[in-house]
Amino acid sequence: MSAARPGRVRGPYAVALARIVREPAALFGLVVVAGFVCCALFAPYLSAWDPIATNWGAIRKAPSALHWLGTDELGRDILARLVWGSRASLLAGLVSVSIALGIGVPIGLLAGYAGGVVDYLIGRLNDAVLACPFLITAIALAALLGPSLANAMIAIGVAAAPVFVRLTRGQVLNLKVEDFVLAARAVGNTPWRIAWRHILPNALAPLSVQATLAVASAVIAEASLSFLGLGQQPPEASWGSMLNTAKNYLENAPWMSISPGAAIFLLVLALNLLGDGLRDALDPQRR
Repeated sequence: MSAARPGRVRGPYAVALARIVREPAALFGLVVVAGFVCCALFAPYLSAWDPIATNWGAIRKAPSALHWLGTDELGRDILARLVWGSRASLLAGLVSVSIALGIGVPIGLLAGYAGGVVDYLIGRLNDAVLACPFLITAIALAALLGPSLANAMIAIGVAAAPVFVRLTRGQVLNLKVEDFVLAARAVGNTPWRIAWRHILPNALAPLSVQATLAVASAVIAEASLSFLGLGQQPPEASWGSMLNTAKNYLENAPWMSISPGAAIFLLVLALNLLGDGLRDALDPQRR
């Protein structure tokens, strides 16, 4: 009789994905986010109209078979601008969070592992930055750098970095007293090797959850900056700038504000549901 073959061991993220698929709310968030990502990637093939082409004969037309979501004050197709605007929102979310991770994780790792005076100084400076609301900090930085999508992404990323500093520091403080870290130190590993090769990989799960939730905050922040004229600049499509224009026509053309507002709401809701599902799937205490 042949010996039983051992089963294949799945990684934590494969297990988390399987749990998310079994959770209706998290699965809904995953499907919606995937849908928006597909819209952003395949925007040239999904929109039959040019998002920046004006049509003076179709100004503020109600939704119809020709323009499913209507047209705006310049006769541009709202559905086309909505699809192309998803690129700005998702790009701002992903790039901003990447910047925040690139700044916050190394600083938090240094503060948590070094401890002492270094931890105290970084902690107090981080608390001072966190004392100012996230969106106010992003607006101030965007105004300082100048109005553009790239500068808005940098401003949002820098404003979101303190959250990752605090989270990374807390995870490092918990992990650096574990047995596997003590064993790595005992065999002669350098402090930075222990921090990067042993501690950081074990802190990725909570950082992944926070990054997913931070993308939702970044989407709202990008829409807010574009609404104020500090983000994506006309005539390029952005959900925030579409809302800024639509506020002037709420009575005459309400469809101009409904579509971008609903898109922001749906994407942010989906990201939050996905983040909650990912947290439940990766946290063994919540399983």
